[in-house]
Amino acid sequence: MATGVSLFFLAVGAILTFAINTPVNGVDLDTIGVILMVVGLLGMLFSLVLWDSWTPRAIRRDDDVVGRRDVVVDDEVPVRRSVTRRVYR
Repeated sequence: MATGVSLFFLAVGAILTFAINTPVNGVDLDTIGVILMVVGLLGMLFSLVLWDSWTPRAIRRDDDVVGRRDVVVDDEVPVRRSVTRRVYR
């Protein structure tokens, strides 16, 4: 989610900075575009730093992961249903 929002800020900032050349009274669109691009870059870096596989805090426990050879037992007993066959003559 954070990566998508960061890419959105980068794209909107780039559009405001490089593609729009319309003067607006009291607002500098180039400055707003640069600010949005910086926010997008910082958000992207922040999301990459906090990514679970990169952090040293992420401790993987082997008992949380189900391997291929592990057997999963379902405690619920399936309901047995009888099927009757009707013969029409």
